[in-house]
Amino acid sequence: MLIEDFNVRFCETDALAHVSNTVLVDWFEMAREPIFRIFTPELDLQNWPLILAGYKVDFLDQMHYGHPVQVRTYISRIGGSSFDTYQELWQNGTKRATGTTTMVQYNYAEKKSVVINDEIREKLTEHAIPRGVNV
Repeated sequence: MLIEDFNVRFCETDALAHVSNTVLVDWFEMAREPIFRIFTPELDLQNWPLILAGYKVDFLDQMHYGHPVQVRTYISRIGGSSFDTYQELWQNGTKRATGTTTMVQYNYAEKKSVVINDEIREKLTEHAIPRGVNV
Protein backbone atom coordinates (compact mmCIF):
# COMPACT_ATOMS: atom_id res chain seq x y z
CA MET A 1 0.00 0.00 0.00
CA LEU A 2 1.13 3.53 -0.75
CA ILE A 3 -0.06 6.43 1.41
CA GLU A 4 -0.24 10.09 0.43
CA ASP A 5 -1.32 12.70 3.01
CA PHE A 6 -2.13 16.29 2.07
CA ASN A 7 -4.31 19.27 2.90
CA VAL A 8 -7.37 20.33 0.93
CA ARG A 9 -6.70 23.59 -0.89
CA PHE A 10 -9.34 26.34 -0.78
CA CYS A 11 -9.57 26.32 -4.59
CA GLU A 12 -10.67 22.66 -4.45
CA THR A 13 -13.90 23.52 -2.64
CA ASP A 14 -17.29 24.95 -3.50
CA ALA A 15 -19.18 27.78 -1.80
CA LEU A 16 -20.23 25.47 1.06
CA ALA A 17 -16.61 24.42 1.77
CA HIS A 18 -17.28 20.94 0.36
CA VAL A 19 -14.55 19.38 -1.75
CA SER A 20 -15.54 19.52 -5.42
CA ASN A 21 -16.10 16.09 -6.90
CA THR A 22 -13.97 17.06 -9.90
CA VAL A 23 -10.72 17.12 -7.89
CA LEU A 24 -10.81 13.51 -6.74
CA VAL A 25 -9.54 12.23 -10.09
CA ASP A 26 -6.56 14.62 -9.76
CA TRP A 27 -5.87 13.51 -6.19
CA PHE A 28 -5.97 9.85 -7.19
CA GLU A 29 -3.61 10.53 -10.10
CA MET A 30 -1.19 12.42 -7.84
CA ALA A 31 -1.16 9.49 -5.42
CA ARG A 32 -0.30 7.09 -8.27
CA GLU A 33 3.00 8.86 -8.98
CA PRO A 34 5.05 6.22 -7.08
CA ILE A 35 3.44 3.60 -9.35
CA PHE A 36 4.44 5.64 -12.41
CA ARG A 37 8.03 5.71 -11.09
CA ILE A 38 8.14 1.91 -11.09
CA PHE A 39 7.86 2.13 -14.89
CA THR A 40 9.89 5.33 -15.43
CA PRO A 41 11.90 6.43 -12.36
CA GLU A 42 12.59 9.90 -13.81
CA LEU A 43 8.98 10.37 -14.99
CA ASP A 44 10.37 10.79 -18.52
CA LEU A 45 7.50 12.19 -20.59
CA GLN A 46 9.42 11.60 -23.85
CA ASN A 47 9.33 7.86 -23.16
CA TRP A 48 6.15 7.57 -21.13
CA PRO A 49 5.24 3.87 -20.85
CA LEU A 50 1.64 3.94 -19.61
CA ILE A 51 -1.85 4.77 -20.80
CA LEU A 52 -4.95 5.15 -18.68
CA ALA A 53 -7.49 2.71 -20.11
CA GLY A 54 -10.29 3.48 -17.67
CA TYR A 55 -11.26 4.77 -14.27
CA LYS A 56 -14.21 4.74 -11.92
CA VAL A 57 -14.81 6.85 -8.80
CA ASP A 58 -17.40 6.12 -6.12
CA PHE A 59 -18.35 9.01 -3.84
CA LEU A 60 -19.21 7.66 -0.40
CA ASP A 61 -19.38 10.77 1.81
CA GLN A 62 -18.75 14.53 1.75
CA MET A 63 -15.29 15.99 2.29
CA HIS A 64 -14.60 19.42 3.68
CA TYR A 65 -12.00 22.16 3.59
CA GLY A 66 -9.81 22.52 6.66
CA HIS A 67 -9.29 18.80 7.31
CA PRO A 68 -6.37 16.80 5.89
CA VAL A 69 -7.03 13.88 3.56
CA GLN A 70 -5.23 10.63 2.90
CA VAL A 71 -5.13 8.55 -0.28
CA ARG A 72 -4.30 4.86 0.09
CA THR A 73 -3.23 3.17 -3.13
CA TYR A 74 -3.13 -0.57 -3.78
CA ILE A 75 -2.54 -2.76 -6.80
CA SER A 76 -5.66 -4.89 -7.17
CA ARG A 77 -4.85 -6.82 -10.36
CA ILE A 78 -1.84 -7.50 -12.57
CA GLY A 79 -2.45 -8.87 -16.05
CA GLY A 80 -0.16 -9.49 -18.99
CA SER A 81 0.28 -5.86 -20.03
CA SER A 82 -2.21 -4.10 -17.75
CA PHE A 83 -2.87 -3.62 -14.06
CA ASP A 84 -5.55 -2.08 -11.85
CA THR A 85 -5.14 0.27 -8.94
CA TYR A 86 -7.65 0.51 -6.13
CA GLN A 87 -7.56 3.74 -4.13
CA GLU A 88 -9.33 4.97 -1.02
CA LEU A 89 -9.72 8.58 0.06
CA TRP A 90 -9.97 9.09 3.82
CA GLN A 91 -10.78 12.18 5.89
CA ASN A 92 -11.22 12.30 9.67
CA GLY A 93 -10.96 8.51 9.95
CA THR A 94 -13.78 7.88 7.46
CA LYS A 95 -13.49 6.45 3.95
CA ARG A 96 -15.02 9.16 1.73
CA ALA A 97 -14.40 7.82 -1.79
CA THR A 98 -12.87 4.97 -3.73
CA GLY A 99 -11.36 4.85 -7.18
CA THR A 100 -10.26 2.14 -9.57
CA THR A 101 -8.06 2.64 -12.62
CA THR A 102 -6.83 0.33 -15.34
CA MET A 103 -3.37 1.19 -16.65
CA VAL A 104 -1.68 -0.42 -19.66
CA GLN A 105 2.06 -0.58 -20.29
CA TYR A 106 2.28 0.86 -23.79
CA ASN A 107 4.84 1.61 -26.49
CA TYR A 108 3.69 4.83 -28.16
CA ALA A 109 6.15 4.54 -31.08
CA GLU A 110 4.89 1.07 -32.00
CA LYS A 111 1.32 1.84 -30.89
CA LYS A 112 0.93 -1.39 -28.97
CA SER A 113 0.79 -2.73 -25.45
CA VAL A 114 3.92 -4.18 -23.83
CA VAL A 115 4.08 -7.21 -21.54
CA ILE A 116 4.88 -6.27 -17.93
CA ASN A 117 8.26 -7.82 -17.14
CA ASP A 118 8.99 -9.84 -13.99
CA GLU A 119 10.94 -7.02 -12.28
CA ILE A 120 8.08 -4.54 -12.62
CA ARG A 121 5.53 -7.22 -11.77
CA GLU A 122 7.41 -7.91 -8.51
CA LYS A 123 7.48 -4.20 -7.60
CA LEU A 124 3.76 -3.86 -8.30
CA THR A 125 3.04 -6.94 -6.19
CA GLU A 126 4.66 -5.19 -3.19
CA HIS A 127 1.63 -2.87 -3.19
CA ALA A 128 -1.05 -5.53 -3.66
CA ILE A 129 -4.14 -5.56 -1.49
CA PRO A 130 -3.25 -7.78 1.48
CA ARG A 131 -5.19 -11.01 1.80
CA GLY A 132 -8.06 -10.68 4.19
CA VAL A 133 -8.46 -6.93 3.55
CA ASN A 134 -11.97 -6.18 2.37
CA VAL A 135 -12.24 -3.53 -0.33
